[in-house]
Amino acid sequence: MTENIKGMIGKVFNDIADALETGQFGEKVRVGITVAGSELGIDNIVKGAEMAQARDKGIEVVLIGPKVESNLTQYNVEGEDAQHKKMEELLDSGQIQACVTMHYNFPIGVSTVGRVMTPGRGREMFLATTTGTSSPHRVEAMVKNGIYGIITAKAMGIENPTVGILNVDGARQVERAFKDLVSNGYEINFTESERADGGTVMRGNDLLIGTPDVMITDTLTGNLLMKVFSSYSTGGSYESLGFGYGPGIGEDYERIILILSRASGTPVVANAISYAANLVRGKLIDIAKEEFEKANKAGLKDILKGLTKETKKAEDNEDEEVEAPPAETVTGTISGIDIMELEDAVRALWKAGIYAESGMGCTGPIVMVNEGKINEALKALKAAGYDVGEADPC
Repeated sequence: MTENIKGMIGKVFNDIADALETGQFGEKVRVGITVAGSELGIDNIVKGAEMAQARDKGIEVVLIGPKVESNLTQYNVEGEDAQHKKMEELLDSGQIQACVTMHYNFPIGVSTVGRVMTPGRGREMFLATTTGTSSPHRVEAMVKNGIYGIITAKAMGIENPTVGILNVDGARQVERAFKDLVSNGYEINFTESERADGGTVMRGNDLLIGTPDVMITDTLTGNLLMKVFSSYSTGGSYESLGFGYGPGIGEDYERIILILSRASGTPVVANAISYAANLVRGKLIDIAKEEFEKANKAGLKDILKGLTKETKKAEDNEDEEVEAPPAETVTGTISGIDIMELEDAVRALWKAGIYAESGMGCTGPIVMVNEGKINEALKALKAAGYDVGEADPC
């Protein structure tokens, strides 16, 4: 009995000492990690787990998978499927609060928000998103990705994260959708490109600099960027930098599961576990519910439905025969048209009796018309529903 009391007292004093050292009072955050499946071997994962726990006394790391040599708590199962089943069981029962894993299939509607360190200025940036499928519809997916990125940044303590949209297919449509959300009352803190002509649409320079806190892109591009940011210093042999591919976010999704690549090295493993613990502390699930509630109140679902209708309309327009007006010299240029809508915009001008051609300017896709008809063309495009700029700033 005396020994038990001594042990209890000792544990209390150790907990107090840990809390004073880390500033984390109360129960430790329990983060699981599945250990089998890495191309770099189980030992690579275990070392990362031990590193994460050693540097943050407020984390208890739990290993899930085959038995290994480690002082960390272990739940021993064989096989990757068994690991994921055990991980889900531990999460749903509350025995762990978050988990880091590899090669996990999220349901449609859930995708992950990666976190990288940009080389230009050493800034952290969230890539929204990097794995999973937010929606089968590209532009709808990117709009959701933006919401997911904002949720993650807020859970990591950034109260009003800056947001930029990477200059990929669909960027202008995504920008329009977000402007509609903003006009309906949903707050988005858009940033400006560091290039001279600015704008919400980000360039490659902004990726390297880390201009926004949250960079919105399609998931395949985000996945590629994660690999480049994580492994450029090793020549691509393994991922040595960053925090991994991040948590799966989606409406009504209530598990905190973060993804690593099979090529993620020990430092990234450790960082991913820390990322997971901080998301738990930042109340990721609660923030997700709040943000979805605000976005839906601002008409998110109707805006997304409108995007899929636009796609159907564009497909129908492709089958419509439109004859081009007589050719003219086209030295006047109009920017702001997404590349996915470029040919449709040209056809819209043809319908209005204005000769136009498509092209590529210094900031992206452009519509080219006669210089004397720029104002007329702008009016025609706006009447057709295109959110166009003025003239291309080349």
